[in-house]
Amino acid sequence: MGVVRIAGTAGESVVDGPGLRFVVFAQGCPHRCPGCHNPETWDPAGGREISIRDLLNGICKNPLLQGVTLTGGEPFLQAGPLAELARRVKDTGKDVITYTGYTWERLLEMAEKDEGVKSLLLATDILIDGPYIRERRDLNLAFRGSANQRVIDVRASLEVKSPVLIDW
Repeated sequence: MGVVRIAGTAGESVVDGPGLRFVVFAQGCPHRCPGCHNPETWDPAGGREISIRDLLNGICKNPLLQGVTLTGGEPFLQAGPLAELARRVKDTGKDVITYTGYTWERLLEMAEKDEGVKSLLLATDILIDGPYIRERRDLNLAFRGSANQRVIDVRASLEVKSPVLIDW
């Protein structure tokens, strides 16, 4: 199993998607959105390396978890190893939510050239896409910070080749 560079984890969260979730904060982000909730994750050399095995062991210790949320930073900067983690999480019956500053459309373009991006998309159940835009901040939105960000059903979207939105 591979390794991933993370800023940290949260073993039990109810604010990063539905149900009780294990959250992995990926290290490194090119977007650097003004007003970012996690600016300490921007530096790709920051944080620490951890094995996928150790992350998976931490996740499997809690049978109450509904799933895992990959956030950051930008998870798609480490798409290959995070795809491996996501696949293994799904093998345990849990779901995977991935937050990204990229748009769905940009990720599809990236996936044509990058197998890791394609793999992480395929291993993600729900994608929250788009950069955080401080001027569009909306505290009434479930599980996202600004109104431009979409909650996308990945499997349904790939089938119809267009974003299928989830209304939480």
